[in-house]
Amino acid sequence: MKPTPRFTLAATTLDAPDARELARFYRELLGWSARKEEPGWVEIAPPDGGTGLSFQTEPLFTRPRWPATGAEQQMMMHLDIEVDELPSAVDHALALGATLADFQPQDDVRVLLDPVGHPFCLFVHAGPGA
Repeated sequence: MKPTPRFTLAATTLDAPDARELARFYRELLGWSARKEEPGWVEIAPPDGGTGLSFQTEPLFTRPRWPATGAEQQMMMHLDIEVDELPSAVDHALALGATLADFQPQDDVRVLLDPVGHPFCLFVHAGPGA
């Protein structure tokens, strides 16, 4: 029997009208640095070198709609980002260019949209027994 090859998730890639601009937003939001930049492509990573985010320019990019409707581009994924304190994290994201989503399905999570419309959630980790 052949051994199963090793698989390691290296990054999640987000399409955008301008990869550099969206990468700048997430670099500033997360405090990460660029690992690789080339025309139409940027990779960012955390200081510990773990799994990063990549961004690619997509000329036919269509802004996703969240929550989904039948007539518009649906989101295909979203990012969950743990923060230390929710109100100040939301304020920071808004100052960088995010917008607060109109629909907020949970009291302890904030759904925001990045500058090109990708949804992401900010939450504070509630430890065991919380």
